[in-house]
Amino acid sequence: MSKIGKINISIPEKVKVSLEGSNLKMEGPMGKNNLLMDINTFELNIKDGKEVSIKPKVINQETKRIWGLNRSLINNAIIGINEGYSKILELTGVGFRAAVKGSILNLQIGFSHDVNYNIPEGIKVVVEKQTIIKISGSNKQLVGSVASKIKSFKPTEPYKGKGIKEQGEYILRKEGKKK
Repeated sequence: MSKIGKINISIPEKVKVSLEGSNLKMEGPMGKNNLLMDINTFELNIKDGKEVSIKPKVINQETKRIWGLNRSLINNAIIGINEGYSKILELTGVGFRAAVKGSILNLQIGFSHDVNYNIPEGIKVVVEKQTIIKISGSNKQLVGSVASKIKSFKPTEPYKGKGIKEQGEYILRKEGKKK
């Protein structure tokens, strides 16, 4: 039995959840979201618009594995629609700065050219100061992948700590060459 899968998901007051065929539709203050569920494997119950429970129709090794995953996906979608997800990135280095121009994030990160990143639909990017980038949206996976992609342009190096890192991320510093 899945420990996570057995827990019921509570639905906040502002969020509406409905099941239409194999499509789970959710609507809330941060937007709309759809999840495709496997109705042949799992049984979804929506109790009075207050709780959602998911149970496998047949319990075997295969369904045990994906029971908790499907429950977490539904829970993350509901939280994202109600509150949203956000990540904060910090640019560390001399002359490093960021700016948003329409739907393009412009990064000056020590290269001979500017790095331009097209912001995907459904993601909001705000540059606070010039060295702090706030990424927010209702899809947890998309927010994380955008943050990861931006970090990959200039990973933080261990000697001087220059690069792009998440707020609160610890960078193991190395000692330089000795004379």
